[in-house]
Amino acid sequence: MNLLIQGNMFPLILGVVGVLILLFVLLVFINFFGLWIQAKAASAPVSLVNLIMMRFRKVNPGVIVNSRITAAKAGLEYTTDELEAHYLAGGDIINVVLALVAAEKAGIGLPFNRACAIDLATKDTGKTVLEAVRTSINPKVIDCPNPSAGVTKITAVAKDGIGVNVRARVTVRTNLDRFVGGATEETIIARVGEGIVTSVGSAASYKTVLENPDSISRLVLEKGVDAATAFEILSIDIADVDIADNVGARLQTEQAEADKQVAQAKAEMRRAAAVAQEQEMAARTQEMRAKVVEAEAAVPLAIAEAFRNGNLGVMDYTKYQNVVADTKMRDSIGEEAPDQS
Repeated sequence: MNLLIQGNMFPLILGVVGVLILLFVLLVFINFFGLWIQAKAASAPVSLVNLIMMRFRKVNPGVIVNSRITAAKAGLEYTTDELEAHYLAGGDIINVVLALVAAEKAGIGLPFNRACAIDLATKDTGKTVLEAVRTSINPKVIDCPNPSAGVTKITAVAKDGIGVNVRARVTVRTNLDRFVGGATEETIIARVGEGIVTSVGSAASYKTVLENPDSISRLVLEKGVDAATAFEILSIDIADVDIADNVGARLQTEQAEADKQVAQAKAEMRRAAAVAQEQEMAARTQEMRAKVVEAEAAVPLAIAEAFRNGNLGVMDYTKYQNVVADTKMRDSIGEEAPDQS
């Protein structure tokens, strides 16, 4: 009986297994057969097994197949393993392949590994390896200073004290060999600005700068401002030069104003010292007057003492009083004399 039951279950099991196999084949056909046919027709074949394994490796097969087809049509051969490795590293394999195709068409030697390195280096900068290659093919122009920083011109001062405003335009192209680890556009702008200030500052007169603005670009180019940067400078063109102001005269005016304030402060110090000395002399005068009053207060006491000792008589005292009265009369006459005249 058991054997009979097992014999009846065997075809059912085979049927279930067959259905599962059929579903698996159908699933593979739906997901991968189209990509397999597309790669085969484009002469960039990828095996079905490889396509299935990409799914297990969490790689988008469509991206890999399309990238490989694009490269193959441009005459570039890259294995799926190379493309998958960069995809798994977090790179943008589509931009990498497009950059390699653009470099190939422009005759620029760009190895696959270097393109991948540039793509990973620019991942968080908002730029792409495709943009770097395009800039290498078609140079771009950088304004110096950068208008987005709120500054439109660089102000430098010649030896005669006259300020000069300068605006330059720098034509650069990407140096792919130094792109990874090379300095960015901000460094180019800073170095060119420094060179402009140095060139104008070494000029004897602002007239020399206005007559020969190309001398600025020559000096800046001789300094090699693109060293260790991700760019190669093709030219530096002075777009605008004008007069800022007479910085030397303004500085002299400010210095004169500062000297005047210092002199006023010193004069105020001397005035304060004179006032203090005057107050001190007034205090000393009051002190001397107090001593005089003290001495005059001792006169009546001395007269009284002379009376007691018999050294002063009544007639002598009377004569003393007459002299005092006569003196007061003369003083009063002398004070009234100017009013009468």
